[in-house]
Amino acid sequence: MDLEKPRAGQPAGQPAGQPAGQPAGQPAQPPVRAPEGCLVVAIRLPVRIVVLVLVVPVRMVWDALVVVGRLLRDAVLRPLGRALLWLGKALFVWPLIGLWRYAVVPVGRALGWLVKVLLVVPVVWSYRYVLTPVGHGIAWLARGIGAGLAWVYARVLTPLGLAGRWLLRGIGAVLAAVGVGAYTVVAWLVRHLVVVPAGWVHRWILAPVGRAIAWCARGVWRLAALLVTGIGLVLYWTARILVVLPVLALWRWVLAPVGRFLAVVAREVGEALGHAWRIAGRISRAVGRFLGTLFRWIFVEPVRWAYRTVLTPVGHVVRDAVLRPAARAARSVGRATRQTLAAARETARQARADVRRMLFGASREREAVGRREPSGAETRTLGRSTTALTKD
Repeated sequence: MDLEKPRAGQPAGQPAGQPAGQPAGQPAQPPVRAPEGCLVVAIRLPVRIVVLVLVVPVRMVWDALVVVGRLLRDAVLRPLGRALLWLGKALFVWPLIGLWRYAVVPVGRALGWLVKVLLVVPVVWSYRYVLTPVGHGIAWLARGIGAGLAWVYARVLTPLGLAGRWLLRGIGAVLAAVGVGAYTVVAWLVRHLVVVPAGWVHRWILAPVGRAIAWCARGVWRLAALLVTGIGLVLYWTARILVVLPVLALWRWVLAPVGRFLAVVAREVGEALGHAWRIAGRISRAVGRFLGTLFRWIFVEPVRWAYRTVLTPVGHVVRDAVLRPAARAARSVGRATRQTLAAARETARQARADVRRMLFGASREREAVGRREPSGAETRTLGRSTTALTKD
C-alpha cells in the first residue's frame, strides 16, 4: 500500500518517486544532468586543487581542536561543573532550604496564629455581636423612614403633581397657538422678501456668469493638459534614448555575462570547498590514526609491557613477602591490645564495685516473685501444667 499522497499531475497508482511517463514495473532512472561547457570544466580542476591545498591544514586544525575540546569537556569542564553545582547547592540551596524549613515556616505559623488571635477573632466577634445588631437596627429604621416617605409621596405629592401638570398643559396649549400664528406670519414675510428675490437673482444673473466661468476653465485645463502631455512625451523619449537603452545594453551585453561567469565560479568554488572538506577529513583521520598508532607503539605498549612483565611480579612479591606478614602482625598486635584493654576495663570495673561496697555496703538482693509463666531455663512439657488454672 502506498501511503504517500501523489503530487499534482501524477496518476494515483504510480509511485511518488517515479516519473510520470515511466511504467510502474521499471526501476526509476537517475536524473540526467545537463551537459556542462568547456569553461566549467576548465575552471573546476585548478579551483579544486587550490581549495584542497588551502582546506587540508584548516581541517586538520579543526579536527585537533575538536579532539582537544572533547578532552577538556570530559576531563575538566564536566567535573568542574559538577563540583560547582555541588558547591552552589552547599552554599545557597541547602542553607536556603534549612532557613525556609526551620526559620521562615515556624515564624510564619507563629505570625499566622498571632494574626488570628489578635485580629481575626476580635473582628469576627465584633461583626457578629456588635455590627450585625446595629445593622439590623439601622435597616429597621430605614424601612420605617421609607414607609413614611412613600405615604407622603402617595398622599401629598402625587395630587399636587397632577394639578401642576393640568395647569402646565393649559399654559402650553395657549403658548403653542401663539407660536403657530407668529411662525406663519414670519414665514410669509421671509418667503416674499428674501426667497423669491434670491431665486430670481440666481436664475438670471449668477447661473449665466457661472456657466461662462466654467467654460473658460475647461478650455484652460485642456490647453494645460496638451502642454503637459507634449512635455512628458519629449522627456520620456529623451530619458529612454539617453538612459534606458544604454543601461539595458550594459546589462544585456556586459553585466549578465559577467554575472553568469561569477555564478559559475562561485558554484565551482562551493562544490570544491565541499569536496576538499570531505577529502581533508579523510586525510585528517588517516593522520590521526597514524599518530595514535605511533603513540601506542612508542608509549602505551612499552608501559603495558613494563606493567605486565616487571611491576606485576614485583608487586606480587612485595604483597606476599612484606604486606601480608605486616598485616598479620598488625592484626595480632590489635587483638592483643583489645584483650589488654578489655582486661583493664574489667579490673577497673571490679575495683569500682569493691570501693562502692566498702563505702555504701552491699546492695539488697531482690526477692523472688512467683511468675505465671516459666522462666527462660524452664520449658513447657506435655507432663507439666504451666497455665494459671492448673499450676503446680
